[in-house]
Amino acid sequence: MIEFGEKLNANVSGVPFTVIGEHYVIGWLDEKNTGVQIEDAIKCVLNNNCRDIGSELMGNNLMAEKQQEDKTLKTSSSIPETMTLPLVGEIKTKNLSLPILTIILGALDGFNPCAMWTLLFLISLLLGMKDRKRMWILGSAFIVASASVYFLFMAAWLNLLLFVGFIVWVRILIGLVAMAGGGYNLKEYFTSPDAGCKVTGTEKRQKVFEKLKNITYQKSFYLALGGIIILAFAVNLVELICSAGLPVVFTQILALSNLAKWQYFAYMLLYIFIFMLDDLIVFIVAMVTLKMTGITTKYTRLSHLIGGILMLIIGLLLIFKPEWLMFG
Repeated sequence: MIEFGEKLNANVSGVPFTVIGEHYVIGWLDEKNTGVQIEDAIKCVLNNNCRDIGSELMGNNLMAEKQQEDKTLKTSSSIPETMTLPLVGEIKTKNLSLPILTIILGALDGFNPCAMWTLLFLISLLLGMKDRKRMWILGSAFIVASASVYFLFMAAWLNLLLFVGFIVWVRILIGLVAMAGGGYNLKEYFTSPDAGCKVTGTEKRQKVFEKLKNITYQKSFYLALGGIIILAFAVNLVELICSAGLPVVFTQILALSNLAKWQYFAYMLLYIFIFMLDDLIVFIVAMVTLKMTGITTKYTRLSHLIGGILMLIIGLLLIFKPEWLMFG
């Protein structure tokens, strides 16, 4: 009311204060006087002969409120141009992207020791064979089956996250999982110089080795192939625990991003390809040179350090700044 009074240079101490077009009426006398004034003012506005000061003021107020909302939203959700990360230093956030994050997380996941030990033992068995074709097929089947387990798990988890939508407690829970996984990786870096796999004990490994040995040396090629695929599924389901939540965290980031359906699957395939890349390299080199090589402890420990720091950061962002992880 004060704004209308200032605009019309009117004293608004009395009520009712009625504004119609560019005219105003203070108080109420009777229908013959005040009523006629109001009717005349309405006719003037309807005939477009008078300015509608009320609409102008209301429009300006709404526009100002909208601008303030946009400014507040921009301030609260905008990503800073630079970020300082522990042991990494200052990085430009505009240089970060979902493909880069996918490659980093997939590589860190691939360097965990649990993802490699079964393949290395299988390669040691395959190298004793004389049939090169059988060696390639059985080894490739193990790698493809391992990748399929990961894809099925990630696809199922992503569909669940997309189904439940942006439920806050789900995002916070996954953020806590990420922080716990990051803490575990850092603990492994500082307390385990050998960087071995703690999920599968010696006794369980021995049982897997015996089964793998029996399957590999099956006289029937098809029984050996089927056994390798089944064992790969079983082993990799258990070894998902050793990933310290990386696939879960990655699918949560995908769920937060505004992507087409095919893009979700494309990013998962990229993640799995990077995850399996070290296995592929070790397998191909072994099959070509007939010598077995593996990932050194140095690189495995380094992956614990980098992965731990990155998981802690992602966990904090999922809880406090999820918009920073929204791509697309």
